[in-house]
Amino acid sequence: MVISRRNFLSTTVAASAVLTCPGLVKSVFAAAESIKIGVPTGITGNWSALGLQIQRACKLFEKATNADGGIDGRQVQFFYEDTQGDPATCVRKTSELIERNKINLVTGIISSPESLAVMPRLEEWNALYVASVTGVGSITAKNFVPNAFRSCSSGPMRARTIALWLAKGPEKRFFSIAQDYAWGKTSVETFGKLLAGMNKEQIGSVLTPLGAKDYSSYIAKIREANPEVLYVAMSGDDATAFLKQAAQYRLSDRMKIITEVLDLLNTKPLGEVGLGLTGVSQYNFGYDTPKNAEFVKLFKAEYGDIPDTWEGESWQALQFLREAILRAKSTDTAAVRAALEGLEIDSVKGKVTMRACDHQAEQQVFMATLENQSGLPYPTPKIIQAFASPDVVPECRKDSY
Repeated sequence: MVISRRNFLSTTVAASAVLTCPGLVKSVFAAAESIKIGVPTGITGNWSALGLQIQRACKLFEKATNADGGIDGRQVQFFYEDTQGDPATCVRKTSELIERNKINLVTGIISSPESLAVMPRLEEWNALYVASVTGVGSITAKNFVPNAFRSCSSGPMRARTIALWLAKGPEKRFFSIAQDYAWGKTSVETFGKLLAGMNKEQIGSVLTPLGAKDYSSYIAKIREANPEVLYVAMSGDDATAFLKQAAQYRLSDRMKIITEVLDLLNTKPLGEVGLGLTGVSQYNFGYDTPKNAEFVKLFKAEYGDIPDTWEGESWQALQFLREAILRAKSTDTAAVRAALEGLEIDSVKGKVTMRACDHQAEQQVFMATLENQSGLPYPTPKIIQAFASPDVVPECRKDSY
């Protein structure tokens, strides 16, 4: 190899810069290195519709953040893997994201069993996980691990909100239907205990297998029990299928239906027959706060529609990560974890604080009802009451009241 005088001098100057000013060179490389976030989520299978919402929020966040100069001068880059809602697949795909792409920040996991399978591996992976969907109460209670956080509301929080809303009502007889896995089971259990404390009765409950298509036998049991209120803890394609069949059987003519997850995903297919359906609106596009208005405007410009529950919840999780990275001035796992603990952000839901003791985000929870609203082609959830975080968030490391 022939080295010219010019190359020799250039190399010498560069080497001298490294020796005399290593901080400068380090900062140049750091500025060029992107912030990588892994998203193991449901791209196919029963959770694909929820997974699509998560991906849309992440892609919009990446586009808007990078156009604004990134986070602390660093561009953001998302990496996606399909878990198909299977816990073992989720662990494998998360591991691949971390090892192949050198990722230590993870979000977007959907089901509770997936989260519970991944969490024990976080310390080994030296990775941090922010749950934006998972509802099972135990991830911030008996299954708590230091590297896991939950930015969304939990199932127990939503059950508590519904119970408080129903407390003054005359109805005494309740029936529950939920998906047969961790979140559904804990929601029904929590709701039943809350009813007992209000001198009301859960006269029956059924758990349905994930991916069920026909709910006629379950609806027959509900009709036979003849409750005054039907409590629904279902999400994804299952919730859509059940609510459509419930409308066909005109269940709402016989009883009040209250859902723990009042998502556009599940209510759009109902059309006008869904009017009056009431439940928890975890994230609500109509909540009047500057941060939410900004998000809705960005979302409409990009997708031509209003954001739904999991788009808003995913956005809130990413807001937490953004502010923690800025506070830590690093993406180091321990540094971001320390920055998240006790962090308060001005979010799409107002002021939200990540509790340090168990990593549950303290936030208000909305009750809403489906109404026709001006300028929108389908019924949408309108907030009828907001319950403050002290009223609905369990005590530290507890998932019951």
